[in-house]
Amino acid sequence: MEENKELIAQKIMKGLIEFRRLHKHKSPICSLTHSEIIVLSSIKSYVETHKLGIKTSELSNILNVASPTITQQVNSLERRGFVERAVDKEDRRAVRIKVTEKGEEVLKKASEEFEASINGLVEYLGPGQSEQLADLLSKTFNYFMNNENNL
Repeated sequence: MEENKELIAQKIMKGLIEFRRLHKHKSPICSLTHSEIIVLSSIKSYVETHKLGIKTSELSNILNVASPTITQQVNSLERRGFVERAVDKEDRRAVRIKVTEKGEEVLKKASEEFEASINGLVEYLGPGQSEQLADLLSKTFNYFMNNENNL
């Protein structure tokens, strides 16, 4: 019985590792990497709530990523016209980042592509297995949220 649990655990770990590798091998969505989409989406969400642009340090804290990494991502997004930087009117030392119209468009397209991908998965699995997968993912999330030492 214990051996069976270990085999199942190994199978789950293999599946999770494969998913982690998946976004590295899959072609980028809308010419953006998975990480860039997350950064762009986080900037947009912050601005929707706070109305001001976000500082690099705030973005770094939200995403729990080192500031130099965020700076590289933002530089890349800015070069391609997806974000813009502006000096903070109240604190001239601070620079705030906002999503441009081009960035909004690419986020919308990325969201549509992701939704189409999930709809394709539902079609592939069928209603029963899709419902089962959704329930299992929810349970898995709750397990790891309530047992933080497991990750």
